[in-house]
Amino acid sequence: MAASTRSTMRILSPRLQCLRQPPSPAIQQVRCLSARYSNPSKRGFSAAPARPPTFLDASTGYGDEASGVRILRDPRVAEEERRQYHFRRMRYAGMGLLTSMAALGVIISNINLDDLEQSAKQKKGGLQMEASDESNAKFQGKEVHVIGAGDGKRIVAQGAGEEVELVETGTSSVPHFPKTIFLPTDPESKGASGAGPNAPANPGNIENQEEYTLVGLGIRTVMWIQVYVVGLYIRTKDITSLQSKLIHHVNPTASTLVPNEKEDLRKKLLDPAESREIWSKLLEVPGIKTAWRVSPTRNTDFGHLRDGFVTGINKRTQEARQLSQGKDTEYEAEDFGQSIRAFKGIFSGGKAPKGSILIMHRDRKGVLDVLYQPKPDGSGRQEMERLGSVPDERISRLIWLGYLAGDKVSSDATRKGVVNGCVGFAGRPVGSAETMIS
Repeated sequence: MAASTRSTMRILSPRLQCLRQPPSPAIQQVRCLSARYSNPSKRGFSAAPARPPTFLDASTGYGDEASGVRILRDPRVAEEERRQYHFRRMRYAGMGLLTSMAALGVIISNINLDDLEQSAKQKKGGLQMEASDESNAKFQGKEVHVIGAGDGKRIVAQGAGEEVELVETGTSSVPHFPKTIFLPTDPESKGASGAGPNAPANPGNIENQEEYTLVGLGIRTVMWIQVYVVGLYIRTKDITSLQSKLIHHVNPTASTLVPNEKEDLRKKLLDPAESREIWSKLLEVPGIKTAWRVSPTRNTDFGHLRDGFVTGINKRTQEARQLSQGKDTEYEAEDFGQSIRAFKGIFSGGKAPKGSILIMHRDRKGVLDVLYQPKPDGSGRQEMERLGSVPDERISRLIWLGYLAGDKVSSDATRKGVVNGCVGFAGRPVGSAETMIS
């Protein structure tokens, strides 16, 4: 028994001696941390100094100096970290360089030298001058004059005994649109208009016989880039019909709208669902004759214009499919696809320089005629050319709805301009607007 006890003590003796020794600094630190986190009142925080990338000194390693523990890093790992670090910096620098070059290219491509020249002329001598450059001083070769000031001012282009009344567009690239234009008649209405051939608004073209009045206009932009000025015109004879339909949509018994009813009409024309309903009725065939007048603010081509129009058509067809809740629409038919291809074929090629004129005309039956005129110089030698026609009324209807109705129209500014014009017509007694266009 005594022998076994002595052998047991010999085995336990080293262990007891180890327990009697004071704890190492590392163990004391662990106990201190455990006590700190177990007792909230003793918790503290001290931010560790920022450590540089570990690959900066791979030979010394890293660790806790208080505990004396240090882990040596593998040089291959440090080298890989170094490579990844510099690769990330190069990638970020390259992305920044490409972004800066792209932004610079966009800015340079959108600098309008005419605007800069006009601004310099306006600032010269500290004076603000009206119509300081050629584009503002002339319209189709005629001198532009501003008569009066404020809301009552009139802008007219005068020359060779002719006078054309203008409206401002809001951009110096295409500063003015005519308040009235003359477009070719169709056989059923030929000679019915009071406007004769060789009209002052567009001299030299004997086909221009029917007068159209501007309803409203706006600037189409893509992101922040101005693409073209576009205005909606209605045949002057059809203004009475437009007035009647707009007024009766708000008040079936009224002959004109009072201020609160005009605001109600404005809200309806800006609402996606209500505007779709109103313009779908206004564009029913047979019906009124309207036209869009498009004038690019920068040099472009027919392909770019075509792509914009087709995008508007696609948006409205998608919208119609969503509203049908899975049912087939009139746009699923094969003949509609053929009409789309015919419309694209009209814009098969050619340039559309800044200031040129593209007319998309919709007759009573919805037939779309596309006319083009190079930038007029007032000489009467640049006649309007007919590019083509699409008999399918769905094409013209969708283009019109793309600017005027539904959600996300092609140009918010254009829709607002047309809405203001419609509200102005509806605020006059039915039949009075044809004889008092202002």
